[in-house]
Order: sequence, then structure tokens, then C-alpha cells
Amino acid sequence: MQPALALWLPLLPLLLVLPGQTQNLQEEPTLSSVNCNQKQPVYELVKSVPGSVDENGLCHCVVHLPNNHTPLKQLEQLQAITQELMHKYDQELSREAPTYSLLRLELEGARELVTQLMAKGGGSVTEDLLSQLQSQVANASLSLKLLADSDQRNLRAYRQEVDVLESRLIDCEREKWQEASGPPLPPGSCAHGGLQRVSRPLVVQLNWRGFSHKAGAWGRDSTPNPDSSLYWVAPLSSGDRYFDYYRLYKSYDDLVLMKNYVERSMGYGDGSGNTVYENFMFFNYYGTRDIAKVNLSSNTLLRRRPLPSATYNNRFSYAGVSWKDIDFAGDEKGLWVLYATEESKGNLVVSRLNTSTLEVEKTWRTSQYKPAMSGAFMACGVLYALRPLSTRQEEIFYAFDTTTGRERHLSILLDKMLETLHGINYSPSDHKLYVYNDGYLINYDLSFLTLKHKQSKLPAGKFSWLPTVPHPVTPKKTSRP
Repeated sequence: MQPALALWLPLLPLLLVLPGQTQNLQEEPTLSSVNCNQKQPVYELVKSVPGSVDENGLCHCVVHLPNNHTPLKQLEQLQAITQELMHKYDQELSREAPTYSLLRLELEGARELVTQLMAKGGGSVTEDLLSQLQSQVANASLSLKLLADSDQRNLRAYRQEVDVLESRLIDCEREKWQEASGPPLPPGSCAHGGLQRVSRPLVVQLNWRGFSHKAGAWGRDSTPNPDSSLYWVAPLSSGDRYFDYYRLYKSYDDLVLMKNYVERSMGYGDGSGNTVYENFMFFNYYGTRDIAKVNLSSNTLLRRRPLPSATYNNRFSYAGVSWKDIDFAGDEKGLWVLYATEESKGNLVVSRLNTSTLEVEKTWRTSQYKPAMSGAFMACGVLYALRPLSTRQEEIFYAFDTTTGRERHLSILLDKMLETLHGINYSPSDHKLYVYNDGYLINYDLSFLTLKHKQSKLPAGKFSWLPTVPHPVTPKKTSRP
């Protein structure tokens, strides 16, 4: 029983005098101490309690109530308050339960990461730090176990503790990567040999509309500009289709603290394939094959035009993700749109867009069936496609280079906290992947192969070049609506 409820519930039997019972505010009498003939005042509600004991030992009492009905009304109010508190308590438990489960999964993942980093070895200073982190994670795990058996209202405090530990673990992991892969890439740089590996997921927070809004997207402005620190979050409506609200944050700190934000209403977006590029939101217009552009400064619709031959209304969406027929992506090379057509028989099509007019500049067809993928993103003009391996892991299994027109097979694993990855957006400014994972905002660090190791074998991301070279497709001209 929670303390808040414990204060109210014991009062109920004190205000109700039933046959065979007398109540006392100081202590509850035993059966042997009951005197039926004794008059007992109880909150001035009961004036007298005369009675007698029958042959079976049962105490029969007559309760005389005053003519004033105010105490009875107070009793009814108290009962109503009790029911309300019980309802709020149940709501609180149901709301915190998903966070508790996610917290437990994070701790398990953090403990595995510490073990892996310890196995890799390194300098004595790093090993000492990892040993310290290992002890802290073990302590947090023990505290979490105790939390499951006690008061869940302390969950937020443990949530903050785990966030601090995970941040330190991510820093250690990044240092290890830099030792193995060389210095980090400058913002917006494509001087690398392609994606090599993906970090563990870092859980930022639950989306601002709550756990019931499982579908959505979020990220950082995909323009390769390190000076731009605009972050955006766009949870879909509870039906997992309608894109109607979004929030803008001027910095990552504002997003984490949920302050200094601008909340906007739209009312005509479809699915979680939207992205932000050059301070504009690009999305699929509701119920059509149209692509649209909104100015984030004024929240005004600037342009809308059909995407040639694109299917829509959930015809060829991703596996496990509905209403994402048209998926936008931004990277170092520009703005892209990923979709399928009847002509391509559902295979993924990649088009580069003119950011001002939304006209298709160039199109490529791939050999991969879009509904077999769980999602995709662009980085340095290369398409990377994902597929689910289990409820806790995805695989980046395919890449298509729009510069050379060649495609290849990959095997880069990506852990996830919950089952479904909805919006997936890449930021060239920090080389991070921003993922909306069943209502939670997640990000990953991407590690790219340095050019000096480009021809060497990759233990973390094996690939093989395919013999076929898909050719670009000349887009059909369409008139503006």
C-alpha cells in the first residue's frame, strides 16, 4: 500500500459503525474488551451505541444517527476521494511500468558493455575507470531490484542515476572507437570508407506526449552545419498515423530538460517519414502521394506537389511500421526521399530532391523489397537499409551508393531498447542516428571506416559487392498542382 493511500483507507472503518463493533481512535479493541452497553463517541457521528450480547456471543448494537446529514455527506465525499486516489495510484503504476522495464533493460545492456570494454583491454587508467563503472552499474542494478519490491515513486531518481552512468559508458566507448578508427570526422565530412559500426543506444527520454504515442520521429536539423543546434520532436497521434503536432528546441539541453520549446500544430501530415532540413520540415501530405514543405519559423505550408509514381496509403510501407510509404532523409549530399512504386514492384526507390521546388532531380532503383525492410537512412549519399533480427536487435544489411550506382551487402548490428524503430534520421553535424523507438527518443553514434583502412577487412561490418550496377532513372516531369 502506498503512503498516500494508507493515510485515507484506514479512516473508512472508523467512520462506519457496524453491528457488533465499536471504534476507538487510539487503538482497536479486541473482542474480549468490547462492552456493548458502553456509549462510544466516534467523530460525533454516532451519539450512542447501546446493545446486548446474545446466546451465541454476538454483540447487537443500535446506532442512533443525528438529524443533521452533514456528516453523512462528508463520509460520501471521503469515499469519493478514496476512489479517486485509488484511480490515480493505478494510473501512476501503469505509466511508470514501461519506464521501469526500459530502465532494467538499459542496466543489463550497460553491464554487458562494461564487460566487453574490459575484455578489449587498454591503458591502466581506462581499466581503472571501467572497473569503477562496473561497480557503479552493479550497485544501480541492486538498487533497481530493491526498487521493484518497494516504492516505484523513486523511479525517476534511479532514472537519472542510470542516465549519468550511461553517459560515462558512452564516453568510454567513444574513446575506444577513436583508438581503433582514428580521429573523429569533422562535421559534414565524407572523407571515409563507409559505415563501420553503430554504438549502443542512448535513451534520451520519453516523448513529450506520453507512452501511448508509440509512433513518431525526432532528430537534429540534417543540414551539415555544426552551428545549427535545432532539435525537433514529432510524435504521431495515438492512431500511429496522423502527424499533427511537433516541438522545436534550440539546444540539446533544452530538449532534455523540456524547456524553452516552441510547440506547433499542423494537422495534415501522414506517417513518421518526416525530417528537418535547412530549417524546413518535409513530410508526406495526409492521404496523398504529395510531398510538402513547412517553414518552421512561421509554421506555414510553403509548397506541395505529387511525388511521381509513388505509392501511398500504406501500400508499400516498412515492415512493422505502418503509413510510412514516403520517407524523407537528409545528409551531407542533400535531401532525399525513399519510397516504392508499382513499376518497381515494391522495391525501394531513392530520389534526390530540389529543396526549394521539391522537384525530383535524379532517381535510382534498388533491388530490395521495401516492405521487407524495417527502415532506412542516408549518409554521404549512401542508402543504408535495416531489417529486424529480433525484438532487441536490428541489422544494417544493405547499402546502395548513389555516387557509383553500386550496392553491397552488410552485416552491422544495431541494438534497440524496444521492438519497433519508427522515425530514423541521420545528422551530418554530429554523425548520429536519431531514432524514435516505440515512444522513446534514442540516438546512436555512427563510426565510419577511415580511408587508410578502406581496403582492409572489416571485422565489425563485413560486406560484399554485388555484381549488378543499377542505373539511374530519369524522372518524369509533373506539373505543379
